[in-house]
Amino acid sequence: MVARKVRRRVAGIAALGTVGVALAACTVNIPDPAAPKPSPSESVLATPTITPGHDAAAVAAKDLPLTAGNTLAPGDPVTVSTRLEEVPGWAVVHSGLQGEVRYRKNDGCTLAVRVSVNQGPLVAQGDDAASTKELFHYLDPGIAVDNLKPVTLRWGEDSDKPPHNVEFLALESSAASGGKAAVVMARLFSVPASSVYVSLACPDDGALSTARAEAAARLVVVPPG
Repeated sequence: MVARKVRRRVAGIAALGTVGVALAACTVNIPDPAAPKPSPSESVLATPTITPGHDAAAVAAKDLPLTAGNTLAPGDPVTVSTRLEEVPGWAVVHSGLQGEVRYRKNDGCTLAVRVSVNQGPLVAQGDDAASTKELFHYLDPGIAVDNLKPVTLRWGEDSDKPPHNVEFLALESSAASGGKAAVVMARLFSVPASSVYVSLACPDDGALSTARAEAAARLVVVPPG
């Protein structure tokens, strides 16, 4: 039985580099061996760190644009809650495999969500936008990071409160380019040095539009603390 709430933490970004990304028939490349590598660590959950004076509830109670990344505290990573299996046509392929949950829809769409920690070597301190571009470049050095577009996902799980958004950067691809229709959304949160990566690919643009709306309604980025 698959838990309705999926929160996965995985040590290191090395596994993330192996995730396939369907973008105009391209795949994520393994980085140059000369590029800086995140430090490996054991796959164990660390004891959360409490930062004196940090108001986690206040951070969770408002939008988190890329420019507000420094309002987070070090320690706990940002995580994700997914409930896409509640939507007709979607099913879980696997959950918790190397920190990833993957779904498949009966029309051929696939969604992968991954949370990774210990990403300090990719962090531009205090700058989530620059850090996120470093993440995309790490996944595929051929990506034109200046073409990434800002998008938002839901921020916070409290359904009884007004919804808030968290800003990501996205790379989009149309099926007209010769491959699948796809969107990859990611953010490297520079202070906790953790990232959230979401990849959605579909056979055509129409299916992508529908699947993207369904995923956005069932995927929540969860603030730490």
